[in-house]
Amino acid sequence: MNIRRKARETALQVLYKIDIAEGESSDVFGPDMEALAPGTEARRYCELLVRGVIDRRKEIDSMIEGHSDNWTIERMAIVDRNILRTAVFELFYTETPYKVIIDEAVELAKRYGSEESSAFINGLIDKIRKESDKTARAAT
Repeated sequence: MNIRRKARETALQVLYKIDIAEGESSDVFGPDMEALAPGTEARRYCELLVRGVIDRRKEIDSMIEGHSDNWTIERMAIVDRNILRTAVFELFYTETPYKVIIDEAVELAKRYGSEESSAFINGLIDKIRKESDKTARAAT
């Protein structure tokens, strides 16, 4: 498994647990992080994703809801919304190419989500990306 894929998978597990605990976890990086050796690129990237999503959660959730038809963030499956949160964070706050972000999010959805998750996530991330591209072009 490639380094960033493992980081994304671990970040999803951490964010899922935080979401279930409604943000009340005192040690957000707990046992899930044991799979990633301290100081490695995978560990650093996972921590970047988790902290980024936590720090910008309201903004990210607002973006997701603003682009999803008839879906609030609370109505989305916990796995789906955390895959989306991670992908949106990567889209706006990392240098990762959007095609990689979408492919990785879809793979996580296939592995951990429902039968419909991958199509839902693929469409929503692409919609957010296209809208942000339009906004960026209009601003220039």
